[in-house]
Amino acid sequence: MPYFSIAVLVFVFAFSFLGSFFYGQSPYLLDCSSILVSPSFTHPLGTDRLGRDILARLMEGGQISIIIGVGSAFIASFIGLILGSMAGYFRGGVDKAFVIGVDLFLTFPTFFLLLALVSYVNASAWVLILIISITGWMTTARLIRSESFSITSKPYIKILTIAHVSKLKILLKYYAPILAPIYFVSFTFGVGGAILAESGLSFLGLGIVAPQMSWGTILSGGKDVVEIAWWVSFFPGLMIFLVTFSLINISNYLQQLTNKKQIQL
Repeated sequence: MPYFSIAVLVFVFAFSFLGSFFYGQSPYLLDCSSILVSPSFTHPLGTDRLGRDILARLMEGGQISIIIGVGSAFIASFIGLILGSMAGYFRGGVDKAFVIGVDLFLTFPTFFLLLALVSYVNASAWVLILIISITGWMTTARLIRSESFSITSKPYIKILTIAHVSKLKILLKYYAPILAPIYFVSFTFGVGGAILAESGLSFLGLGIVAPQMSWGTILSGGKDVVEIAWWVSFFPGLMIFLVTFSLINISNYLQQLTNKKQIQL
């Protein structure tokens, strides 16, 4: 078990959603007497160009980053699960339409597609969740489709189809338990990818709009002063790294478990 990675994620969740109850500094308070103060007892992680406390801003921004990561990964993986399982089960015209749709989305690099969509709307947490979900379901759908083809060829599925068992019942009772591990692997990968996508957009100035903040916007705010105030960019970058690295470790572990089950079967 990747205990260290799980412990890191628990710490980050507690830090982001519960930290403000124990740390009284405001993430929005401007202090002209504390501009770009290095880490100290008063400001454990320093301050930014406007004198705002970095630690308080990391807690506040972590909530937005995590909500966007989890929300978009859940929706994208769920879309991929539904479309992929339908393509693998029904085949024929449904599968052809699925392949055309996936190829159409994959024609454009994902990040450039994100940039194109974000440029037409005012970004907010819920808008970014929707946009990242729309651009991130293809990989999961292709994996689910491939596994669904394998399940559909099983003799018991053919017998159930001949017996006129409800298609919905077949999908929920026989497909879902087998596809669940793939879904969870894709979900954990998706959370890290969504957080990185949001951070990239915010770094370019196309993500979360002030006064809201995320780790990406905090990181972006420190790029112009990185030579004299390294802490402004370092700590949000560290949080992004810890979350994505931990999620990748957990995803690899889940994938190993899935592969072992398939070998046993």
